[in-house]
Amino acid sequence: AHLVESGGGAVQPGGSLRLSCTASGFRFDDYAMGWFRQVPGKEREGVSCIRYDSANSYYTNAVKGRFTISRDNAKNTLYLQMDHLNSEDTAMYFCGAATSCNDFWQLVKGGVLNYRGQGTQVTVSS
Repeated sequence: AHLVESGGGAVQPGGSLRLSCTASGFRFDDYAMGWFRQVPGKEREGVSCIRYDSANSYYTNAVKGRFTISRDNAKNTLYLQMDHLNSEDTAMYFCGAATSCNDFWQLVKGGVLNYRGQGTQVTVSS
């Protein structure tokens, strides 16, 4: 099974990026999918999660109103639209799969996700 993130890069404060995560090797639409981020020396931080059927999505407070998660099950792809970026959003961003969003948040804090990618770097700087 593979998850491959793309779309990261360098952007100025206030700018936007759209991350993508393409899945293969497992039943994408069986899993809740989410994004988490990590800065070297700091703990992983859950960013957003979306149910397997897109019926609900959830965000950490720091990104509410600025980030939008979505998925296309026909394309086995997860997205994260990031607007109004600021320097605190600078991190390596990873996508991951879990049996539910509740599990996703818990496993990001201290566990092993069912599947996860290698990450894409987002740098917000003037």
